[in-house]
Amino acid sequence: MKRKIDFIVIHCTATPHNTTVASIQNHWKNTLKWKSPGYHFLIDQFGAIHGLQPLDLPSNGVRGFNSNSIHISYIGGQHEDDRTPAQKLSMIKAIREAQAYSSPCKPIIQGHRDFPNVAKACPQFHAKIEFAQL
Repeated sequence: MKRKIDFIVIHCTATPHNTTVASIQNHWKNTLKWKSPGYHFLIDQFGAIHGLQPLDLPSNGVRGFNSNSIHISYIGGQHEDDRTPAQKLSMIKAIREAQAYSSPCKPIIQGHRDFPNVAKACPQFHAKIEFAQL
């Protein structure tokens, strides 16, 4: 069943670029004991978009906002916005896919850090500003 989406949330993994998708998934499952992944889409340093969760199901991106959000992350952002050009292009592509799923609604695009009570710099750039025109 299609979910109502109010937010498209942008994240960074806060890890080095060479962190593998498998190691991130392992952390969620074995360390955090999550049953669902943290993001719907994870973009590696080469721009490959890895679908980790069907859009019809919530992921564990922002506590209290997962049922009405789609979560997109890039691998990187440990200390700064270090997205590669390929990651920037793929992020727009993933956002467009999330928007197509959400149609006819127009969800708010914002960073993880833009939610109340979040004390993280994630995603290391101002997603609300960068994607305001999408």
